[in-house]
Amino acid sequence: MKTGICIIGAGPAGLMAAIYAARAAVPTTIVEANAKPGRKLLLTGGGRCNFTHVGGAGEITQAFGKTGRFLRHSLHELPPHDVMEFFHARWLTSMVEPDGCVFPAGNKAADVLDILMREAETLGVTFLFGMPVTEVRAHDGGFAIHTKEQPISATCVVIATGGVTWPQTGSTGDGYRFAAQLGHTIIPPKPALAPLVTRESWVGDLAGISLPLVKMHVTVGKRRITVIGPMLFTQAGIGGPAVLDLSRLLADELSEGKHDIVARIDMVAQLDEPGFDRQLQESIQAHPKRAVANVLAEFVPRQLSHVLCDLARCDCDLQVGQLKAEMRRCLVALIKALPLTITGTEPIAKATVTRGGVSTKEIEPQTMQSLLRPGLFFAGEVIDVDGPCGGYNLQMCWSTGALAGHSATHSLLSASPPAP
Repeated sequence: MKTGICIIGAGPAGLMAAIYAARAAVPTTIVEANAKPGRKLLLTGGGRCNFTHVGGAGEITQAFGKTGRFLRHSLHELPPHDVMEFFHARWLTSMVEPDGCVFPAGNKAADVLDILMREAETLGVTFLFGMPVTEVRAHDGGFAIHTKEQPISATCVVIATGGVTWPQTGSTGDGYRFAAQLGHTIIPPKPALAPLVTRESWVGDLAGISLPLVKMHVTVGKRRITVIGPMLFTQAGIGGPAVLDLSRLLADELSEGKHDIVARIDMVAQLDEPGFDRQLQESIQAHPKRAVANVLAEFVPRQLSHVLCDLARCDCDLQVGQLKAEMRRCLVALIKALPLTITGTEPIAKATVTRGGVSTKEIEPQTMQSLLRPGLFFAGEVIDVDGPCGGYNLQMCWSTGALAGHSATHSLLSASPPAP
């Protein structure tokens, strides 16, 4: 089979690359190992699909930290506003949450995927599902893409296979192997947004208990890190958006495993410590005969209030009016700065995003084209870039996918001889 552009992977980056490639009527084919497209996309945001984040290209660039510079051009070419307009023009109503996260109004990731598929099909993109690629080789001025079913010959190739997180969706790191076959350097993958494992075993007793807003503080060397957001207790430690963002900021230290890291969790982040202490005292004065655990349950989940009493060595059933000032201050300190010892992350398979992949030093940021192999392009999570929670990583997929698809078309048309 011959095609102009072959895109490996039918995730968000691959689908957007196909749409932008096919707009110029260039023969475009997507090869996907799964029987259906967008399996990971359908799981994002708990199935709701936080498909971008409100902000200018500069703000999104900054959120990616050190790798933001590489993404600057692609994010300016397709910023969040244009992504929202792309979907709005195809009848997807979106809603912006207070934190800047953007979701489909229907809270269905399938609505986002349906639009991408309809657009690609309308533009004439050919889909080959259930066809895992086994090898990619440079061949006769183009590329030979080998599958078990049939060989594919293409002038340009876009690798958009994702990373190695959530392997049940098909993200098994094949793109790294293809890139390496073509001479690229692969930065070893590690979890970027992953639940954290703690030394304290009592967290398992709270598995499933969530806190809507916490502020977490960590000091590593000269760095003081603060993250804010929801948190969840898990069987092995802690998870939730705030924890995932923290894991990303600690990814390198945690992967080295040289030492444990202490995180302090403020569970009533809306109040400073004196303000919280005043509210607690007011509650004590209003209900002096209530049990300590019951009063604490006004501020934190009931099960957690019992754990806090145990940690403070305070009788949960003690009438709060009998609580000594020293013990009250101890409980306040625990609620405002609960210490947890982080020993590592959950396995990379449980991470939301991969850190590592194809080195950005070998990709031209203005086109997403390989600096080693003309006609080879990369898009999405297969590249060594990762952002925080909140739609940033999907925005990166849209932007790099669009740029890769458009650039591949330009490359192909520029190389084609003029029509007679």
